[in-house]
Amino acid sequence: MTQRRAALFALALAAAAAAAAAPVAAQQTRGLAGSYLAARAAIGTNDYEAAARYYARALIRDGRNPELLQNAIVAQMGLGNLARAEPIARQMRATGADSQIANLVLLTDRLAREDWSGALEDFEAGMSVGPLVDGLVEAWARYGAGDIDAAHDAFDAVADATGMPAFGRYHAALARAAAGDMAAAEEIFSGGADGSEMRLTRRGLIARAQVLSQLGRNEEALSLIADTFGADLDPGLAALRARLAAGETVPFDLVRDARDGAAEVFFTVAGALRGEAQSSYTLLYSRAAEALRPDHVDAILLSAGLLDQMEQYALATETYQRVPRDHPRFHVAEIGRAEAFERSEREDEAIAVLERLAETHGDQPIVHITLGDMLRRMERYADATPAYDRAIALFTEEREEHWVVHFARGITHEREDQWPQAEADFRKALELNPGQPSVLNYLGYSFVEMQENLDEAMDMIREAVAARPDSGHIVDSLGWGLYRLGRYEEAVEHMERAAELLPVDPIVNDHLGDVYWAVGRRIEARFQWNRALSFEPEPEEAERIRRKLEVGLDRVLAEEGAPPLHGDEARSAGADIADGGTPAGDDG
Repeated sequence: MTQRRAALFALALAAAAAAAAAPVAAQQTRGLAGSYLAARAAIGTNDYEAAARYYARALIRDGRNPELLQNAIVAQMGLGNLARAEPIARQMRATGADSQIANLVLLTDRLAREDWSGALEDFEAGMSVGPLVDGLVEAWARYGAGDIDAAHDAFDAVADATGMPAFGRYHAALARAAAGDMAAAEEIFSGGADGSEMRLTRRGLIARAQVLSQLGRNEEALSLIADTFGADLDPGLAALRARLAAGETVPFDLVRDARDGAAEVFFTVAGALRGEAQSSYTLLYSRAAEALRPDHVDAILLSAGLLDQMEQYALATETYQRVPRDHPRFHVAEIGRAEAFERSEREDEAIAVLERLAETHGDQPIVHITLGDMLRRMERYADATPAYDRAIALFTEEREEHWVVHFARGITHEREDQWPQAEADFRKALELNPGQPSVLNYLGYSFVEMQENLDEAMDMIREAVAARPDSGHIVDSLGWGLYRLGRYEEAVEHMERAAELLPVDPIVNDHLGDVYWAVGRRIEARFQWNRALSFEPEPEEAERIRRKLEVGLDRVLAEEGAPPLHGDEARSAGADIADGGTPAGDDG
């Protein structure tokens, strides 16, 4: 674990400890019966609305129970209700329980009221949310209290702390810029004397571009945007580029004051925790950022995305809808809302959202790509292809990341039986991203199935396997390609490996059965075909497998007009059937 991850892990430790203490707390709640059990079930599935309701009832009966109090706080913050979470946090502090989550809520409330002295007093009294949050928020609180020099010293101290330099430097730069010292901010962004230029997120890049503009260095800001994002920009970055190109001095407004700075702390931490901690824990920080700065659209988007991950689709769509229609990130929110609709099996509504978005934001390739991907997942290939066409037509330059769009369109062409167009897209994807394993595998496997370009196909598949040796689908392609070439003994090892990697995949198990049959291992072939059936293959495939179990692979191939198996192993495998013996695997 890196030092950075170790620091971040400390943030989640208190939450884990609280969870570990749950059995003890549970013993204190036996008299709460229905409300307690319903609340535990709701919080366990991240159903914050139900959890908030049931915990409120349970707290009436046992208002000093630490587990009930903490989970009630989590539920209210999950809903974005700081005003309701704060009195519960105060109640929890009154019990003497030490809770990182309660401290987070109490601190956020202090900052929302711009009670900087109160926040500093809490820190001095030993209240802690975590080392990273404590250091950065204390620095912004000093800034809010008007002690700018002490604030800068505090930011520098965080930057010098082991495992935290990037966070400290970023916020030190924001604080300098908010105070009007653009030269000092740019020195930090650029790396200063050691020249170690800071790696920035989208928000960080916007902040630096604004700083450069304030310094009269619009051309550098334009180069920064072009080098990072290329020519195809989202509406927000495109608007910023246009202002810079017009010679306008763009104001620095990413962080306007100490309250904005504190919101940025919580958002920064939430972004760092995403993927490192549970989504329900990360959500506490993004909701805190929203509470401090309701117009922090990136925090709103992060909260909505976390809720989507937790399968709280209704709350996610409600959160996405808080992004104003005229905001440059509106299309991002609508894409998220559509995907939440799709995951909640409201596919018609999902498509309707994207189709409306294509009318209002049709100049954004991502809108058409998302629509194409969604239609492709619904197997509406004829509708998906035009969406990809529109996206590709909008690209003003070829970039490596565009390979995936050509790959996706290649799949829709292939499913529409338009192979020349499909092959052209697959080869274009490889031109943009040479050696891309998924494309190599798909194109190579397709050639094998068509019995075309077999030498090239096998080279492609081997290259894909070398790049992703633990991909069951790609290893399956290699084994299946060898089988189609009649190299049955060679195929066995690879097909067995594929079945180890994807033990419940019906296609892989079916393929392994065919390979076993081809080398004369009839009982094992029948076993694999039965396994394949148990994993619910597509109806057409299931019918074919049943036919193989009835009459054997050789008879099925003959009925299909396909070339027969060949070689000594194949002749041995089919001997009993040819001589009128028992079907495959019926050896008693």
